[in-house]
Amino acid sequence: MANEGNKPGEIPAVNAGINLLKKITTRSQAGGLTTGLFTLASSVVAVIIALAICAVLLLVTGKDPWAAYKTILTTGLEGDKPLEMMRRATPLMISATAVAVGFKMNLFNIGVEGQYLVAALMASAIGTEVSLPAPIHVLFILVIAMFFGAAWASIAAILKVTRGVHEVISTIMLNFIALSVIQWLFENWFRDNSLNLNIKTKALPPSGRMPDIVKDQRGGMFIVALFVVFVYWVIVFKSRFGFRLRASGLNAGAAQTSGIGANRMIVMAMLLSGAIAGLVAMQSVLGEIYSYGPNATPLGFGFAGITVALLGRHHPLGIVAAALLFGFLDSTSAQLQLSEVPSSIVKLIQSVIVLTVVIVNEATIRWLNNRTSERTAARLVEGVSVTEGAPA
Repeated sequence: MANEGNKPGEIPAVNAGINLLKKITTRSQAGGLTTGLFTLASSVVAVIIALAICAVLLLVTGKDPWAAYKTILTTGLEGDKPLEMMRRATPLMISATAVAVGFKMNLFNIGVEGQYLVAALMASAIGTEVSLPAPIHVLFILVIAMFFGAAWASIAAILKVTRGVHEVISTIMLNFIALSVIQWLFENWFRDNSLNLNIKTKALPPSGRMPDIVKDQRGGMFIVALFVVFVYWVIVFKSRFGFRLRASGLNAGAAQTSGIGANRMIVMAMLLSGAIAGLVAMQSVLGEIYSYGPNATPLGFGFAGITVALLGRHHPLGIVAAALLFGFLDSTSAQLQLSEVPSSIVKLIQSVIVLTVVIVNEATIRWLNNRTSERTAARLVEGVSVTEGAPA
């Protein structure tokens, strides 16, 4: 039997987790510049704390933390490692942006994983069936990916506005449904039976392949990722639609009173988030394997994007910096293993950085909010004293 205080489709445990996430992603009441500077400073301090914690853990396991960090730094800056960092950061950047759009609307799109996999399959399958000039063909495939990512996300949006199903529940379930639908479509319609061991769709023609930034470095999608982040900044932070979206996320009741349709904004936000999510695997489809394959298309970027979005405080610059940091660390994991340092230390560092940044930033924002409240109260008291002391 459902609790009386819960709305239809809501689960108390899910609500508790969502409330905690809302606290983590709540914006400070202090001024924008002040908040930005304090958040930047607290993030730098948090990263230093995280590195210190990981150093202690390395010492406990009998490893030299100085040697490990030196290996990470020197490896990450030599040769073509900066280009590899950019390549690894690209899908994380796009995935985090998709998640951040939902955060701004107070929605938690946990379904980026399913959305980008559906988009990857359909974009690969349709892209091989058309013949277009090179730039237009690539653009066509990107548009197809965005369309199917948005279409899959729309299911969760419709369930929320019509049946009250929370997006966390629906998007998680849709991830598993997507895997089954993709498998059925792939095996029955899109599998290239001419390949014996290499199980994929048909390969995209040369006109449908993303050009490289540097020859043979497969970095063209990095420019697309930066463009996506830029568009996110313009739409969410500089446009009328973005103001409506953020207003609905901060206070849906007040936004509704001012004429902003909450349900319409939910649908629009989920569609935009899903469209961006559809681009996550395009680096693989357009720049690496030139097709979709169940064992070739990378997995896990949907959930990694949540981590990067939280680390970047769902701000465009923060997302880019967090994605590059994760890409930098990932690009050094192989060299760590050769140096007899467990490559899993990279995942450990990433996890500890996220935890410390979230905790330190939350503490900083609470302190800023308390300070702002105290200063406001003091000014009100001063105003009342001046008014009372003024001659009649």
